[in-house]
Amino acid sequence: MILKANCKINIGLDVLRRREDGYHDLSTVMIPVKGLYDDVEVVPCDEPSSFHLRGIEIDCDPEQNICMKALRLMQQRYGIGEAKITLTKRVPFGAGLGGGSADGTMVILALNEIFSLGLDEAALIDLASELGSDTAFFVRNTPQLCEGRGEQMTPITLNLAGCTLVLIKPDEGVSTREAYAGVTPAVPEVGLVERLSAPIEEWQTSVKNDFERSVFAAHPRLKEIKEQLLVGGATYAAMSGSGSTIFGIFKDATKVEAFRDLTPYIYEL
Repeated sequence: MILKANCKINIGLDVLRRREDGYHDLSTVMIPVKGLYDDVEVVPCDEPSSFHLRGIEIDCDPEQNICMKALRLMQQRYGIGEAKITLTKRVPFGAGLGGGSADGTMVILALNEIFSLGLDEAALIDLASELGSDTAFFVRNTPQLCEGRGEQMTPITLNLAGCTLVLIKPDEGVSTREAYAGVTPAVPEVGLVERLSAPIEEWQTSVKNDFERSVFAAHPRLKEIKEQLLVGGATYAAMSGSGSTIFGIFKDATKVEAFRDLTPYIYEL
Protein backbone atom coordinates (compact mmCIF):
# COMPACT_ATOMS: atom_id res chain seq x y z
CA MET A 1 0.00 0.00 0.00
CA ILE A 2 1.32 3.45 -0.97
CA LEU A 3 -0.08 6.58 0.67
CA LYS A 4 0.71 10.21 -0.08
CA ALA A 5 1.95 12.01 3.02
CA ASN A 6 1.33 15.64 2.16
CA CYS A 7 2.64 18.48 4.30
CA LYS A 8 0.83 21.35 6.04
CA ILE A 9 1.23 25.00 6.87
CA ASN A 10 0.16 26.89 9.98
CA ILE A 11 -1.95 30.00 9.52
CA GLY A 12 -1.56 31.78 12.82
CA LEU A 13 0.16 30.19 15.79
CA ASP A 14 -0.51 31.43 19.32
CA VAL A 15 1.60 29.94 22.11
CA LEU A 16 -0.80 30.36 25.01
CA ARG A 17 0.89 28.89 28.07
CA ARG A 18 3.45 26.40 29.32
CA ARG A 19 1.90 23.30 30.87
CA GLU A 20 2.98 21.34 33.92
CA ASP A 21 3.93 18.41 31.69
CA GLY A 22 6.48 20.56 29.86
CA TYR A 23 4.43 20.99 26.69
CA HIS A 24 2.73 24.23 25.62
CA ASP A 25 -0.92 24.92 24.89
CA LEU A 26 -1.30 26.24 21.35
CA SER A 27 -3.95 27.68 19.11
CA THR A 28 -3.19 27.31 15.43
CA VAL A 29 -4.94 26.58 12.17
CA MET A 30 -3.36 23.92 9.99
CA ILE A 31 -4.24 23.42 6.36
CA PRO A 32 -2.98 20.63 4.09
CA VAL A 33 -0.70 21.33 1.15
CA LYS A 34 -1.70 18.49 -1.15
CA GLY A 35 0.83 19.34 -3.87
CA LEU A 36 3.92 18.61 -1.76
CA TYR A 37 4.07 15.09 -0.37
CA ASP A 38 6.20 12.07 0.47
CA ASP A 39 5.30 8.57 -0.72
CA VAL A 40 4.96 6.08 2.12
CA GLU A 41 4.87 2.44 1.02
CA VAL A 42 3.97 -0.17 3.62
CA VAL A 43 4.06 -3.87 2.68
CA PRO A 44 3.50 -6.78 5.09
CA CYS A 45 6.36 -9.27 5.14
CA ASP A 46 7.58 -12.47 6.80
CA GLU A 47 11.12 -11.27 7.50
CA PRO A 48 12.01 -8.73 10.23
CA SER A 49 10.57 -5.25 9.66
CA SER A 50 12.77 -2.82 7.75
CA PHE A 51 12.91 0.82 6.70
CA HIS A 52 14.20 2.09 3.36
CA LEU A 53 14.73 5.72 2.37
CA ARG A 54 14.73 7.32 -1.06
CA GLY A 55 14.87 10.97 -2.09
CA ILE A 56 16.01 13.56 0.44
CA GLU A 57 18.59 12.08 2.80
CA ILE A 58 17.79 12.05 6.53
CA ASP A 59 20.62 11.63 9.02
CA CYS A 60 18.73 9.33 11.36
CA ASP A 61 19.02 5.73 12.53
CA PRO A 62 16.22 3.76 10.83
CA GLU A 63 14.72 2.65 14.15
CA GLN A 64 14.52 6.29 15.22
CA ASN A 65 12.63 7.35 12.12
CA ILE A 66 9.03 8.23 12.92
CA CYS A 67 7.82 5.64 10.39
CA MET A 68 9.44 2.85 12.37
CA LYS A 69 8.24 4.37 15.64
CA ALA A 70 4.71 4.22 14.24
CA LEU A 71 5.17 0.58 13.26
CA ARG A 72 6.56 -0.36 16.68
CA LEU A 73 3.69 1.45 18.38
CA MET A 74 1.14 -0.51 16.35
CA GLN A 75 2.95 -3.79 16.99
CA GLN A 76 3.03 -3.13 20.71
CA ARG A 77 -0.58 -2.02 20.88
CA TYR A 78 -2.22 -4.53 18.52
CA GLY A 79 0.28 -7.34 18.02
CA ILE A 80 0.40 -6.89 14.25
CA GLY A 81 3.00 -8.60 12.07
CA GLU A 82 6.14 -7.34 10.34
CA ALA A 83 6.24 -4.77 7.55
CA LYS A 84 8.65 -3.29 5.04
CA ILE A 85 8.41 0.51 4.90
CA THR A 86 9.80 2.52 1.98
CA LEU A 87 9.76 6.31 2.31
CA THR A 88 10.31 8.47 -0.75
CA LYS A 89 11.16 11.81 0.83
CA ARG A 90 10.31 15.08 -0.94
CA VAL A 91 9.07 17.32 1.88
CA PRO A 92 12.01 19.22 3.44
CA PHE A 93 12.64 18.36 7.09
CA GLY A 94 13.27 20.88 9.86
CA ALA A 95 10.97 23.12 7.87
CA GLY A 96 7.83 23.55 9.98
CA LEU A 97 5.82 21.67 7.35
CA GLY A 98 5.07 18.54 9.37
CA GLY A 99 6.61 16.22 6.82
CA GLY A 100 7.82 13.67 9.35
CA SER A 101 4.55 13.82 11.24
CA ALA A 102 2.65 13.11 8.04
CA ASP A 103 4.89 10.12 7.28
CA GLY A 104 4.32 8.58 10.70
CA THR A 105 0.58 9.08 10.54
CA MET A 106 0.38 7.50 7.07
CA VAL A 107 2.13 4.40 8.44
CA ILE A 108 -0.56 4.13 11.12
CA LEU A 109 -3.34 4.53 8.55
CA ALA A 110 -1.75 1.98 6.23
CA LEU A 111 -1.28 -0.61 8.99
CA ASN A 112 -4.88 -0.14 10.09
CA GLU A 113 -5.99 -1.12 6.58
CA ILE A 114 -3.41 -3.84 5.88
CA PHE A 115 -4.09 -5.71 9.10
CA SER A 116 -7.86 -5.00 9.07
CA LEU A 117 -7.83 -3.47 12.54
CA GLY A 118 -11.00 -1.45 11.95
CA LEU A 119 -9.85 1.47 14.09
CA ASP A 120 -12.13 4.50 14.05
CA GLU A 121 -11.01 8.11 13.68
CA ALA A 122 -10.81 8.72 17.44
CA ALA A 123 -8.51 5.73 17.93
CA LEU A 124 -6.32 6.77 15.00
CA ILE A 125 -6.02 10.31 16.37
CA ASP A 126 -5.06 8.91 19.76
CA LEU A 127 -2.35 6.75 18.21
CA ALA A 128 -0.99 9.54 16.03
CA SER A 129 -0.85 11.86 19.03
CA GLU A 130 1.58 9.49 20.72
CA LEU A 131 4.09 10.19 17.93
CA GLY A 132 4.08 14.00 18.17
CA SER A 133 2.11 17.20 18.54
CA ASP A 134 0.96 17.78 14.95
CA THR A 135 0.68 14.18 13.82
CA ALA A 136 -3.03 13.89 14.63
CA PHE A 137 -3.85 16.59 12.08
CA PHE A 138 -2.95 14.25 9.24
CA VAL A 139 -5.62 11.74 10.24
CA ARG A 140 -8.22 14.26 9.07
CA ASN A 141 -5.95 16.17 6.66
CA THR A 142 -8.45 19.00 6.23
CA PRO A 143 -8.33 22.57 7.63
CA GLN A 144 -8.46 22.32 11.42
CA LEU A 145 -8.22 24.60 14.42
CA CYS A 146 -5.67 22.73 16.52
CA GLU A 147 -5.46 23.33 20.25
CA GLY A 148 -3.85 21.71 23.28
CA ARG A 149 -0.53 20.31 22.04
CA GLY A 150 -2.12 20.32 18.60
CA GLU A 151 -4.12 17.12 18.99
CA GLN A 152 -7.45 18.77 19.92
CA MET A 153 -9.02 19.55 16.56
CA THR A 154 -12.06 21.44 15.34
CA PRO A 155 -12.86 21.67 11.61
CA ILE A 156 -12.65 25.19 10.22
CA THR A 157 -13.56 26.70 6.87
CA LEU A 158 -11.14 29.09 5.20
CA ASN A 159 -11.98 30.55 1.83
CA LEU A 160 -8.66 30.39 0.00
CA ALA A 161 -10.08 29.26 -3.34
CA GLY A 162 -8.20 30.79 -6.24
CA CYS A 163 -5.17 31.66 -4.10
CA THR A 164 -1.64 30.48 -4.84
CA LEU A 165 0.79 29.31 -2.17
CA VAL A 166 4.53 29.96 -2.36
CA LEU A 167 6.80 28.06 0.06
CA ILE A 168 10.41 29.15 0.50
CA LYS A 169 12.64 26.83 2.52
CA PRO A 170 16.06 28.39 3.20
CA ASP A 171 19.14 26.25 3.72
CA GLU A 172 19.21 26.95 7.44
CA GLY A 173 16.89 25.02 9.71
CA VAL A 174 15.23 25.80 13.04
CA SER A 175 14.78 23.09 15.65
CA THR A 176 11.54 22.92 17.59
CA ARG A 177 13.58 23.13 20.79
CA GLU A 178 15.20 26.37 19.63
CA ALA A 179 11.86 27.90 18.67
CA TYR A 180 10.22 27.15 22.02
CA ALA A 181 13.26 28.34 23.99
CA GLY A 182 12.76 31.89 22.74
CA VAL A 183 8.98 32.21 22.86
CA THR A 184 6.99 34.10 25.50
CA PRO A 185 3.55 32.51 25.98
CA ALA A 186 0.56 34.84 26.08
CA VAL A 187 -3.20 34.58 25.57
CA PRO A 188 -4.37 37.11 22.93
CA GLU A 189 -7.39 39.30 23.58
CA VAL A 190 -9.06 38.10 20.37
CA GLY A 191 -9.05 34.40 19.52
CA LEU A 192 -7.48 33.08 16.34
CA VAL A 193 -10.75 31.93 14.77
CA GLU A 194 -12.25 35.40 15.12
CA ARG A 195 -9.16 37.02 13.62
CA LEU A 196 -9.25 34.61 10.69
CA SER A 197 -12.91 35.42 10.05
CA ALA A 198 -11.76 38.80 8.68
CA PRO A 199 -10.84 39.12 4.98
CA ILE A 200 -7.41 37.73 4.15
CA GLU A 201 -6.26 41.27 3.35
CA GLU A 202 -6.50 42.02 7.09
CA TRP A 203 -4.63 38.96 8.35
CA GLN A 204 -1.14 40.44 8.13
CA THR A 205 -1.74 42.84 11.01
CA SER A 206 -3.61 40.41 13.27
CA VAL A 207 -2.75 36.78 12.46
CA LYS A 208 0.70 36.13 13.89
CA ASN A 209 3.09 33.25 14.49
CA ASP A 210 4.45 33.71 18.00
CA PHE A 211 7.70 31.95 17.10
CA GLU A 212 8.66 34.60 14.55
CA ARG A 213 10.01 37.21 16.96
CA SER A 214 12.75 35.09 18.49
CA VAL A 215 13.40 32.93 15.42
CA PHE A 216 13.79 35.97 13.17
CA ALA A 217 16.20 37.53 15.66
CA ALA A 218 18.41 34.45 15.47
CA HIS A 219 17.85 33.86 11.73
CA PRO A 220 17.45 37.27 10.04
CA ARG A 221 17.37 35.66 6.60
CA LEU A 222 13.90 34.32 7.40
CA LYS A 223 12.59 37.80 8.13
CA GLU A 224 14.08 38.98 4.83
CA ILE A 225 12.23 36.23 2.95
CA LYS A 226 8.94 37.17 4.58
CA GLU A 227 9.43 40.82 3.65
CA GLN A 228 10.40 39.79 0.11
CA LEU A 229 7.14 37.89 -0.28
CA LEU A 230 5.07 40.82 0.98
CA VAL A 231 6.88 43.34 -1.22
CA GLY A 232 6.41 40.91 -4.11
CA GLY A 233 2.65 40.97 -3.73
CA ALA A 234 1.74 38.29 -1.20
CA THR A 235 -1.62 39.01 0.42
CA TYR A 236 -0.41 37.24 3.57
CA ALA A 237 3.00 35.89 4.56
CA ALA A 238 4.27 34.12 7.68
CA MET A 239 6.53 31.40 9.00
CA SER A 240 5.02 27.93 9.15
CA GLY A 241 5.18 26.18 12.51
CA SER A 242 8.55 26.56 14.19
CA GLY A 243 10.24 27.26 10.85
CA SER A 244 12.24 27.59 8.83
CA THR A 245 9.81 27.63 5.87
CA ILE A 246 8.27 30.99 5.04
CA PHE A 247 5.11 31.01 2.96
CA GLY A 248 3.15 33.58 1.03
CA ILE A 249 -0.48 33.38 -0.04
CA PHE A 250 -1.16 35.29 -3.26
CA LYS A 251 -4.58 36.32 -4.49
CA ASP A 252 -2.98 37.62 -7.71
CA ALA A 253 -1.38 34.59 -9.34
CA THR A 254 0.56 36.72 -11.82
CA LYS A 255 2.74 38.01 -9.01
CA VAL A 256 3.90 34.49 -8.21
CA GLU A 257 5.96 34.31 -11.41
CA ALA A 258 8.74 36.40 -9.88
CA PHE A 259 9.37 33.67 -7.30
CA ARG A 260 9.69 30.67 -9.61
CA ASP A 261 13.48 31.09 -9.79
CA LEU A 262 13.67 31.08 -5.97
CA THR A 263 11.61 28.01 -5.10
CA PRO A 264 10.07 24.94 -6.72
CA TYR A 265 7.32 24.88 -4.10
CA ILE A 266 4.39 26.74 -5.66
CA TYR A 267 0.87 25.33 -5.43
CA GLU A 268 -2.75 26.24 -6.02
CA LEU A 269 -4.88 26.26 -2.86
